[in-house]
Amino acid sequence: MSDGASFASFVDAHSRTLFGTAYLLTGTTPAAEDLVQETLAMLYPKWERVLAAQAPVAYVRRALTNVYLSGRRARGGHDIAMWDLPDATAAGDVAESVVNRDHLWQLLGSLSERQRAAIVLKYFHAMADADIASTLGCRVATVRSLISRGVADMREQSSPTVNGMRGGRS
Repeated sequence: MSDGASFASFVDAHSRTLFGTAYLLTGTTPAAEDLVQETLAMLYPKWERVLAAQAPVAYVRRALTNVYLSGRRARGGHDIAMWDLPDATAAGDVAESVVNRDHLWQLLGSLSERQRAAIVLKYFHAMADADIASTLGCRVATVRSLISRGVADMREQSSPTVNGMRGGRS
């Protein structure tokens, strides 16, 4: 199979999961589409290297995460993410589902880029800490810290305020 054909086949087979990862990282459909497109365009000239990888999807996911993280640093600031709500809803109370999903998106969007990336890789892709460390280019202990602090920050932000303090402590 030629590189062009193998590339097209790979994109057909994996674009949905790559878009899902990009969406969780960026929070908006246009930004996720741009991230996937930028990553694939960057990898196309060296597609043989991707195919030679032990797990080509993991290779592309790592590149996608790195493009996301380096893109955020290159802009020199933080964009304000207006996180989109997915169109599809689960069965049950639609209003409650939308409120909970919106709240989760806002909490995820409030994290640092590295915390968000670690949490997405851990809970969306069920990756092991060592694999996340390899993807993010850091130590396993750093991954555990990013996830722990990210989850703690999300819990802190979602706790109701009592007597003007978060977390119910007085």
